[in-house]
Amino acid sequence: MITRDQVMPMLLAACPSFERPWRDYVRDPTYHETLLYIHFSEFARHLIHLKKANETTEFGAVFAVVELLHTTGDPYVSEAATIGLLESLQNTAGDRGLDPELFYSHLQPESAKWWAKLNAYWNGDATALRK
Repeated sequence: MITRDQVMPMLLAACPSFERPWRDYVRDPTYHETLLYIHFSEFARHLIHLKKANETTEFGAVFAVVELLHTTGDPYVSEAATIGLLESLQNTAGDRGLDPELFYSHLQPESAKWWAKLNAYWNGDATALRK
């Protein structure tokens, strides 16, 4: 099982363009290594930046890792992959003038299932995020 401390090294390996933003983020005095949901928010902003710049060459590797987080992550990691990363992508993309659904085509099956569940939840289905 993938644990919380393995997640960011996996994503950094899949997305080398995030190394510099990650180093800057880690230097921030508010950084705390255990706040995976906040790390995912930073990572989502980077992915949105890449998508807006049409620089998606790393997306295959990135979303393969996201799929692994959903399928082989411990319960905390798999939930964080949905609520921390996918939901951050959806909300932040929209806030930054980018259609969040542009990310859907990059998702693998389990991640796509959770993306759809998030959409259903935000469209009023309070039970959508139950496993």
